[in-house]
Amino acid sequence: MVNALSSWMKVVSEREGVRYVQEYECGIPKAPVKPDGAAQGNGTITEFIPDKSIFGDWEYDFNYVAQRLRELAYLQTNVQIGIHDDRTGEDSAFYFEGGIASYVRYLNRSRTQVHPSVIYMSQQVDSTSVEVAMQYNDGYNELIVSFANCANTIDGGSHLTGFRSALTRVLNDFVHKMKQDKGNELNLMGEDVRGGLTAVISVRLNEPQFEGQTKGRLGNPETRAMSSLWWPTS
Repeated sequence: MVNALSSWMKVVSEREGVRYVQEYECGIPKAPVKPDGAAQGNGTITEFIPDKSIFGDWEYDFNYVAQRLRELAYLQTNVQIGIHDDRTGEDSAFYFEGGIASYVRYLNRSRTQVHPSVIYMSQQVDSTSVEVAMQYNDGYNELIVSFANCANTIDGGSHLTGFRSALTRVLNDFVHKMKQDKGNELNLMGEDVRGGLTAVISVRLNEPQFEGQTKGRLGNPETRAMSSLWWPTS
């Protein structure tokens, strides 16, 4: 995708002691992949220039890119990700051992927390995994951020639907078990249990089914089941 949207791109890959290089113009290779000396380590460097015929005039926003890299550092536990702006000399680096639980603490940093510890849960079935981190604050609004394979699913999807329904069910089960509802008639609604909630949901799966080109909504039905059924029932 990056190559198709770039007027120029260069990829340098170092592996098994060899450095490989290939350049592209408007998505077309200028030459086959070729060795270019000995490798200094292992890894890949990709340089590119966005195509102005597609994007028009453009300029990188350091804060926007840094925010996205911060998200990735939360999602990739114990991986350091850095950014340096050659235009201004500004740079930042991100590293979080706590993963998405640290992300929830960051999102709640200016709010008054109802409970000090972030609740964290994870589950894996075959090649699909789900992580959830959540914490309540004394506000009324909900803030739920969801990801699928590190893509920010801003429009939600099956994983978010499963989480919301599970949260409502579990809290209703708790109320009934503790006999706080004497007549067993009280049923909390989704809006009731999500007020003041800050949560991050991250799923990883081999074949994500995104709705739309922006990957804004996840459609895999199995993630809804995993986000819902593995919660404790009492």
